Amino acid sequence: MVPAQGYAGARVGVLGLGRSGMAVARALEAGGAEALCWDDGPEARATAKAAGHRLADLTRREAFDDMACLVVSPGIAHLYPAPHPVIAAAMAAGVPVDNDIGLFFRSYATRDWDRFDRLPKIVAVTGSNGKSTTAALIHHIVTHAGRPAQLAGNIGRGVFDLEPAQEGEVVVLELSSYQTELARSLTPDIAVFTNLSPDHLDRHGGMGGYFAAKRRLFAEGGPDRAVIGVDETEGRYLVNQMAQSPGDDRVIRVSATGRLDGPGWNVFIRKSFLSETRGGRQIGAIDLRPMEHLPGAHNHQNAAAAYGVARCLGLGPKQIGAAMESFAGLPHRSQIVGRRNGVLFVNDSKATNVDSAAKALTAFDRIRWIAGGLGKEGGIADLTDVMGNVVKAYLIGHSAREFGLQMGQTEYEICETMERAVARAAAEAEDGDTVLLAPAAASFDQYPDFEKRGEAFMAEVARLIG
Repeated sequence: MVPAQGYAGARVGVLGLGRSGMAVARALEAGGAEALCWDDGPEARATAKAAGHRLADLTRREAFDDMACLVVSPGIAHLYPAPHPVIAAAMAAGVPVDNDIGLFFRSYATRDWDRFDRLPKIVAVTGSNGKSTTAALIHHIVTHAGRPAQLAGNIGRGVFDLEPAQEGEVVVLELSSYQTELARSLTPDIAVFTNLSPDHLDRHGGMGGYFAAKRRLFAEGGPDRAVIGVDETEGRYLVNQMAQSPGDDRVIRVSATGRLDGPGWNVFIRKSFLSETRGGRQIGAIDLRPMEHLPGAHNHQNAAAAYGVARCLGLGPKQIGAAMESFAGLPHRSQIVGRRNGVLFVNDSKATNVDSAAKALTAFDRIRWIAGGLGKEGGIADLTDVMGNVVKAYLIGHSAREFGLQMGQTEYEICETMERAVARAAAEAEDGDTVLLAPAAASFDQYPDFEKRGEAFMAEVARLIG
């Protein structure tokens, strides 16, 4: 555990007692602070009390007397669509509001670092899609190279559940917009921006607010290096804001759509080959075609971003390529489940929006597509242009019939359940086909989360494969 610094002897409120909130309470207490814990849910409060934490009703006006700070969980709105009443009260009382990420960046470095010959590094990854795979791939590459590394944030464990730093260690954090938008301290050594597509717009007051939340990692933190995807306007804008000149090699531009030119530091994908150029000269290349756990342009972009980070950390192209070959991928993200009679089964249950589903649909040639669930605004109308590889769709869940009306000329079948969809897709699939779960919808109509949905798909495939 990493003890929280800066609040010894002070009263600090903790709002939200999920995984991150409980970790913050423990960290504050380990750092000598008095943690005053509250959650709107009585079950969460009971759990915190049983764990020995002090409860304090933060909805009461006097709760903020002599309070030094309020630390809130990322899922609790502080601005749009409206501030949580406790947060509004804290701001009215002049109490600073922070989250676990901001507190972590203030706490991770200690005086023990003075004896290190090689300082630890923090890599922070944000973006709309691919940040989990990118973060996990960076962690894998670093550990494959024999360096100590930890992975946390929006993936794996909370930041305060990390172990204290070792000499030369690399900490890789996946950070969502919910985490970057409020953190009062954001000081990574290397910051990564993968891409941007519409998501969480109610929470951020629109697309501009969403991008602004991501941009804070770069504008507020001033990282030593920035690895930025430039396949969208926002990424190109961010590069322009960060670079001091065309040849500024503190900024690495990344593209999955083709060659990047110019005197700066570039990593791009062309015909499934990763190329690195610097000062107008190619200095590294990796053939991504054999790496079946990194399929499609979206995973190639993830690989390019991870490569850029690894190069910033001093690793060589051959080291990085060897590590990528052994990367097994993440569950529910273009996860290869198995094969049967020449048919590939792929679980991309994490494809909960149109943009991520579009990336999955362009990663394979002949697709038997399982889609549906609790559809988002607009349904799948924007996927029409990328359905060329879809042989047939098998639609499930609440939005199955709505999705069917938006399939255009693509053949489809209303299956409603995962069991029937997998059975029908497998029965009709031919040698060379891919049965792909890429729902383009939330899971909450039939499953508690996308993980359970993916597990249901995998269980049905396991019954078929035996």
